[in-house]
Amino acid sequence: MAYYYLVSQLPNISAAEGKSALPLNQESFKELCCRFLSEDEKSVVGSLSLVPPKDASSTGSVFLDTWYEKERSLRYALAQIRAQKMKKDAAVLPPGVTADIIQAARTAVGMDSPLSAEQFLFEYRIRLLDELRPLDSFSVDSVYAYGIRLLLVERMKKFDAEIGKTSYHKIYDNILEGDK
Repeated sequence: MAYYYLVSQLPNISAAEGKSALPLNQESFKELCCRFLSEDEKSVVGSLSLVPPKDASSTGSVFLDTWYEKERSLRYALAQIRAQKMKKDAAVLPPGVTADIIQAARTAVGMDSPLSAEQFLFEYRIRLLDELRPLDSFSVDSVYAYGIRLLLVERMKKFDAEIGKTSYHKIYDNILEGDK
C-alpha cells in the first residue's frame, strides 16, 4: 500500500522538455522515498546509479539486477567496438551481451557526432527501461525504475553541444598524443 502513495506522488518526467527544470530532482526523489520505504529499500534508492557495479552482485531487486546486467553489457560492447575502431586490443564480451546490445553499440560508435551518439544511447536505454519496467506500477521495482529514468533524464539535460565538442576534441587529441 505504501508504494501506491509514493508512486502516485511521482511526477511524469521527460527529456523532451528541453533545458527546462524537471519537476523533481534526485535529491527530492530520495527525500520523498524516505517517507515510504523500508531502510533496505532506502539504501537501494540511495545507491541507484547509471554506472553498474563491475561485478554482478545482487541488489535484492530482480529488476535492478537485470537493468545493471544490460547496462554493463552495453558498456562492454561500446568499449570493445571503440577499441576495435582504434585498432586496439579489447576485452572479451561477457556472455550476457545480446545481438541487440551489440547493434546499439555499433550504431552509437558509428555516428559522427558524440552528442548524436549520446542521444541515441539515451533513447535506447529509455526503451530498454520501458521493456524491463515491472508490470505492477505500484511496486518497489517501479520506484527503482523511476529513479533510473530520472538519472537518465538529468544526465541528458546536462549536455551542451559546444562545450561537448570542445571537450571531445581535447580528449581525442590527448588520446592520439598518447599513441605516439
